[in-house]
Amino acid sequence: MKKNYILECCVDSVESAMAAAKGGADRLELCAALVIGGTSPGIALFEQVRTICDLPVRVLLRPRFGDFLYTEHEFAVIKRETELYKEAGADGVVIGCLTPDGDLNMTQMSELIKTAGSLKITLHRAFDVCADPIKAYRQASELGIDTILTSGQEKDCLTGMPLLNELCKLQKQINGPQIMAGAGVNPEVIRQFLVDTEITSYHLSAKKIIDSGMLYRKEGVPMGLPAMSEYDIYRTDRAIVAEAKSVLMAHQAAGAAAP
Repeated sequence: MKKNYILECCVDSVESAMAAAKGGADRLELCAALVIGGTSPGIALFEQVRTICDLPVRVLLRPRFGDFLYTEHEFAVIKRETELYKEAGADGVVIGCLTPDGDLNMTQMSELIKTAGSLKITLHRAFDVCADPIKAYRQASELGIDTILTSGQEKDCLTGMPLLNELCKLQKQINGPQIMAGAGVNPEVIRQFLVDTEITSYHLSAKKIIDSGMLYRKEGVPMGLPAMSEYDIYRTDRAIVAEAKSVLMAHQAAGAAAP
């Protein structure tokens, strides 16, 4: 049986969006500050990305680095961002709010989904720090969430494969949200997943480090995390995206040719 595969690339710059599109990505997740896990991007970045490619764009809405227990004011920011990106023409939003006990915050999530209207909804890796992933999956299904981005509650998706397989079985049973494997995804990991799982959606950033063009460099004056160089720029590598896409297309073609 022919399967439809999705290769989503997470990008935080116009340059990375261009590389992902040229490499064959099917969809973009747009964020800012990917090096710290991603935060909400500015509208101007979204508009620029829209001018250079016509891929579907889901926008990450995360007001800060860290956990997913949001104050009243932080939640108000996420809700307003949902409105803004709906008006701006995003295809979907990527969200996740938790309670202090590690459950999905159903009140906040319901309000955001209502605000999003017809936009597609991805539950991001807040899912990976939920207390009970099966309960959270069922709650996400009740909310009508389209996709769950997850590493299987581990540091990377290979380590989390057992839970990902369990979630895929549950997906079939209740026709729940699609499971999208993320964290540590690369072409070789996709090859292994295509053998050992039934997952058809993959999320990667395909990052490489580019040296800044700055000639004069003032060392010892960090603008952020002292452990990170101010002159390392993280960009999506078109070749990695293209290889991942090739792996999926080859597997799809093999499946279509099978009797």
